[in-house]
Amino acid sequence: MTQSTGINLAVHGMNCAACVRHVENALKSVDGVEAAFVNLANAKAYVTLQPDVQVQEELLVKAIEQKGFNAHVLTAENELTAPAAAQQALNKEAQKKKRQFIFAAILTLPVFITDMGSHLIPPFAHWLHSHITTTQLGIWQFVLATLVILFPGRDFFTLGMRALFSRSPDMNSLVAIGAGSAWLYSIVALFTPQLLPLGANHLYFEAAAVVITLILLGKYLEARAKGQTGEAITRLLRLQSPTARVHRKEQWVDLPIDQIAVGDRILVRAGEAIPIDAIVLEGQSHVNEAMITGESMPITKNPNDSVIGGTINGNATLTIQATHVSSQSTLANIIRLVESAQATKLPVQNKVDAVTAWFVPIVLLVAAVVFLGWWLAGPSLNYAVVNAVAVLIVACPCAMGLAVPTSIMVATGRAAQLGVLFRQGDALQQLAQTRVVAFDKTGTLTQAKPVLHDFLLDDGVNENQLLADIASLQQYSEHPIATAIVTAAKDKGLALSQPKNMITHTGMGVSAEINALHYYLGSARLLENQDIHPSHTQKRHYEALAEQGKTPVYIACNQQVIGVLAVVDALRPEAVEAIAQLHAQGIKTAMITGDHTLTAHYVAEQLNIDVVYAQTQPGDKAKIVQQLQQHYGKTAFVGDGINDAPALAQADIGIAVGAGTDVAIESANVVLLNNDLRTSGTAIALSQATLRNIKQNLFWAFAYNIALIPLAAGLLLALTGHLFSPIYSALAMAFSSVFVVSNALRLKGFKAKSV
Repeated sequence: MTQSTGINLAVHGMNCAACVRHVENALKSVDGVEAAFVNLANAKAYVTLQPDVQVQEELLVKAIEQKGFNAHVLTAENELTAPAAAQQALNKEAQKKKRQFIFAAILTLPVFITDMGSHLIPPFAHWLHSHITTTQLGIWQFVLATLVILFPGRDFFTLGMRALFSRSPDMNSLVAIGAGSAWLYSIVALFTPQLLPLGANHLYFEAAAVVITLILLGKYLEARAKGQTGEAITRLLRLQSPTARVHRKEQWVDLPIDQIAVGDRILVRAGEAIPIDAIVLEGQSHVNEAMITGESMPITKNPNDSVIGGTINGNATLTIQATHVSSQSTLANIIRLVESAQATKLPVQNKVDAVTAWFVPIVLLVAAVVFLGWWLAGPSLNYAVVNAVAVLIVACPCAMGLAVPTSIMVATGRAAQLGVLFRQGDALQQLAQTRVVAFDKTGTLTQAKPVLHDFLLDDGVNENQLLADIASLQQYSEHPIATAIVTAAKDKGLALSQPKNMITHTGMGVSAEINALHYYLGSARLLENQDIHPSHTQKRHYEALAEQGKTPVYIACNQQVIGVLAVVDALRPEAVEAIAQLHAQGIKTAMITGDHTLTAHYVAEQLNIDVVYAQTQPGDKAKIVQQLQQHYGKTAFVGDGINDAPALAQADIGIAVGAGTDVAIESANVVLLNNDLRTSGTAIALSQATLRNIKQNLFWAFAYNIALIPLAAGLLLALTGHLFSPIYSALAMAFSSVFVVSNALRLKGFKAKSV
């Protein structure tokens, strides 16, 4: 089977939705590229290659650079350090924008004071013009505004004109055309006023300089805020200790974490971070795993218990043995999953992309129409210039490229802190629309610690011998019922035999020969299929046990039922609250189990579950999930076992509990690290909060700017008699970007609500 491979790149220089689209189109144009997604918030490009196709990484970098951006490939060696590197890049970008803003502000302030002061404060205007002529003042404004354009504002013009000439205009193009038009018009009005109509020789150096300065201020605030969006990931990275005390050559030495090998013995003192995933060899201590799983209570660790790298050892020294290298640790996998989720384009993003593809060209067209309209019908050319420039600046699509990815970055990082891993980013949107959550029972709603509780045998049957026989039959099975039976036999010190002709009857039970006796162990359906008929008393025992919420099992020997046993698997202590939490969110709940109908309904009543599917074959779980999808809509399935994998894959959202099997986790969209069912409700609530946050961002990115375009085009003048200055446009544009990022950062404070 062929598989697609991927290449991740860091991209520098992007600042709006149009930039994102240009980089994506450039990558898609490279032969062998199947798909490309660019995340403006973390400045990364994620490229999927066609199956079995090799693409030179240099071609991808070159394609990006031809669009005016810088890029480099993120290799396997630097992939885990990429979040920290991206954070540093954002911090450097913020510092660069800060320096540019301060420089621009120093140059712009005299221009702003002399121009606006002359208009607003008559005594100041009288004093100013008594010391300097209008022409001299204009020349000084020209020099200062030109310095603003040539130095702190240079990137807007170099990148903007390049994008414009390549017929892919972006935010830089709008700023360059807007501020550049005001600057050029002012030069003509200052040095060759005879070329302009009478009374049209106004200077707008102040507008050009102030627009660039304000946009740089907005970019600085935006970069500083964006630097906080990835804090959750960098905080996770900081959890990993850089060194570990390792036993080498009969002595303890401190080694860098990347030199630890599987099998190394490591000493972890009280209060230290556990450096790597491992098992405890010696010692007993309480370990705080809250930073990884979100579980607030420290967990007692004894010999043979596993510990997670990045968690904090409590009150005693532990000797542990490494089970993973640092690049394959739980912490590393969490970071990869979060990064993977951030690399996914939500369905709502496709709609945004469709709009932004046309947005900048339409804005240019609107600005041209506004200019021509005011020039032909307005009182003077000044009005045409001011209104057209205002339209260009106010409609800059900076916020559009940030609206979705910033919310995803913050939400996935916060989710990881709460013990929720989104394996795909689009799970955020899907989970927010969930209408029903279906649960597997054993190991999901229950603790998966079954106990043999009842052993009702016919007269004359030797209890210990029978227990030894059926435990022998079950000794190689990992099913919870088998575990309970084998544990009970071992607790009594019974010797087990080797079964012969072992047959697993899927979803019904098992059969085998033990000591020349042919046993059947399973459900009523198994007996029916084998034409074995229990007595009336045995049936009554079986159903009575089921009514008590226990899992009953028939025992047949040589085609004759000889007894009934029952296994009890206690409910998880948080299960009732988890179901109540989902109901409080307006979500239906269902339970799918292979247990007897009476047992299933007893458990459902204890938990207040809405819909029950009992005596279900493993292969039917996926079909039932499909029925729920058809009846209710978006369906999530929560499971932990191998037989849950098809249902997890069939569901719109598969949720695997953290203690589940690798197969279940790989089939799921969401993983609950802390093994707490309440976290499923937390994940849904967070996804709903994220979707609301995205919608708010999109409103400010689109509706807010679009609503201001008519005002900038001249509606404000018609309503109030005042022009919508390009300075107002620059303030509005900067505010929209800062608002979008700041709004997304609110998700950092998301907390799960209890019922």
